[in-house]
Amino acid sequence: MNSSTDRIEREILLKAPRSRVWRALSNAEEFGDWFGVALKGKTFVAGQAVQGNITHPGYEHIVWNVLIERIEPERLLSFRWHPYAIDPAVDYSKEPTTLVEFELKAVADGSLVSVVESGFDRVPPSRRLEAFRMNSGGWGAQMKNIQHHVATP
Repeated sequence: MNSSTDRIEREILLKAPRSRVWRALSNAEEFGDWFGVALKGKTFVAGQAVQGNITHPGYEHIVWNVLIERIEPERLLSFRWHPYAIDPAVDYSKEPTTLVEFELKAVADGSLVSVVESGFDRVPPSRRLEAFRMNSGGWGAQMKNIQHHVATP
């Protein structure tokens, strides 16, 4: 884990082929299943926004809103979002976004997935530390979620 205040880095070795892990990352509906967002009927297309309600209990009223930045098949998926944007009374649209990059590599035992979220130093100071803290814990949980998802037939 990087100790920088600007970026969160996580990685996990998944005992699944790269094509299977790529589908879990790049298919919006499947991504939503493990990530906890209702994305039925949605697709990830570079340059386009995607929205869906969070499905985690207690957060269903929150809309997950991302802009897909890059898609490089079986290698990279990236998007921009407003980190820890959970207060429905706040308009986050004027704030800078962070960049989330999922990188996928085939390795001897399966697939190595890394996620890097960067740009926290540009988040307004009033919410920067809380957004970093919450997303830091969240990425640890999401790595376990994708691990469970690709292991389930």
